[in-house]
Amino acid sequence: MLKINNLNVSFGGIKALDIDAFQIKNNELRVVIGPNGAGKSTLMDILCGKTKPCGGQALFEGENIIGLSEYEITKRGIGRKFQKPSVFNGLSVFDNMLLGLKSKKGVFSSIFYRLSSEQADKIADVAKRVGLLEHLTKPAGELSHGQKQWLEIAIVLLQEPKLMLIDEPAAGMSDAETYKTGELLCELSKQNSVIVIEHDMHFVEQIAQGMVTVLVRGQILTEGSFDDVKNNQEVIDCYLGTPGSAQTVSR
Repeated sequence: MLKINNLNVSFGGIKALDIDAFQIKNNELRVVIGPNGAGKSTLMDILCGKTKPCGGQALFEGENIIGLSEYEITKRGIGRKFQKPSVFNGLSVFDNMLLGLKSKKGVFSSIFYRLSSEQADKIADVAKRVGLLEHLTKPAGELSHGQKQWLEIAIVLLQEPKLMLIDEPAAGMSDAETYKTGELLCELSKQNSVIVIEHDMHFVEQIAQGMVTVLVRGQILTEGSFDDVKNNQEVIDCYLGTPGSAQTVSR
């Protein structure tokens, strides 16, 4: 689905990202980890069109998306959820989801817009998938932090993406919300490809179904299963730290 070749970007003469090869298969959930400044968010920014690289390719279903606008990339099927929720607190959960619904957005379409029963059913279905069906009439500002994260995931889902980019979804969540989010992402990967950036290694352990990619100083240090990465000495030295540190995970 996604294949990256020789992708690189520099800011002020400093190389922030330099990836020779990286690829994602259909219905794959890939977790990307690494220390702050490793280039994780820069990679996401490039894939959604927010940042233009200095060189390289990002082939999405065989088409190079480098140079396309954020809108064009979204239309092709790449959706992103940022780390901090940016929902409209004054609107209901339903209205927030309605704004994210994939539909014509022209002036006349907006003026004469009427919600079809099919669209209402779709919103209800997505709300059920993310655990917000009973909160559709509630103002988004009254949701918990975790629920706001789920609302943003729902908004991305309503854009009908083929690839979802999820940035640190577990940040600030309770343990129960974190676990439920992990279950949700694993379920979503049955129908969508998903790239997740995350620091919480307990959460990574929960959702890492296959390959984990480790970025360090803008380059891929290694890729492998969760156990392979967790026990890799280079990863321990560069990121996870010694036993007892906040990042170290043991089963």
